Amino acid sequence: MDSEASPTPPGLDKRDWIAGLERGVSIIEAFDDAHQRMTASEAGQRTGMTRTAARRYLLTLQHMGYVASDGKLFWLTPRVLRLGQSYLESARLPRIVQPFLQRVAAGTHEIAYLSVMDGDEVVYIARNGPNRSMSTGYVLGARVPAQVTASGMLMLAMRTDEELGAWLATHELAVFTSHTIASKERMKLELARIRAQGWALSEQQLDLNSRGIAVPLRDRHGELVGALNVTMPMGHESSEDAVARVLPVLRETAQAMRNLI
Repeated sequence: MDSEASPTPPGLDKRDWIAGLERGVSIIEAFDDAHQRMTASEAGQRTGMTRTAARRYLLTLQHMGYVASDGKLFWLTPRVLRLGQSYLESARLPRIVQPFLQRVAAGTHEIAYLSVMDGDEVVYIARNGPNRSMSTGYVLGARVPAQVTASGMLMLAMRTDEELGAWLATHELAVFTSHTIASKERMKLELARIRAQGWALSEQQLDLNSRGIAVPLRDRHGELVGALNVTMPMGHESSEDAVARVLPVLRETAQAMRNLI
């Protein structure tokens, strides 16, 4: 039995809680752009485990093929991508939305996405449209800070006042370009405006050449399940013209999908 097992979380019976699974997943999630290769000690520090416990999980993951090692450092293998691929292939929503994204792409000649929130990040789970440079397009499974995307800001704006207040109080606004909203007061005003109008526009907040427009995707009960959005280069089109061209297509498509979700 793992002596460092996490306490049973609220709402889950102790008999149903497998702390080892939680800690194994936390090891995988500890790897990122700044921690591409780690020793067992470093992995332990990032996950709150001892070096010995972290090493046991790393060696188990290595045996399963999710981690590789040179004897000292550990790193993730491409097998980890199977986890995300399993979601994309088994989840109902990405399959349902695909023909509708095709409609948006055909009607706007832009890349259309379905995105959902995971914590403070937007995750793109379906896409359709022309291939463009990575600066204006995201691959499936891409994760982007919610604060700098149209879809992310839209889904943040749709939270309750209490949830949004907690997010603003605990979240640091990272700056990516000279156009990134870095002031919490300005962010609060922008989110209020987005909530009032029911759609979002984000320009050059993450990339100086990128513009995004998003509308909420709701199910038949009116619950928010994600966002439909397009991304496009800034080009020579004004914000007003881009919104006038794209927003009606997004809204009509989101409305057409409600009874299917």
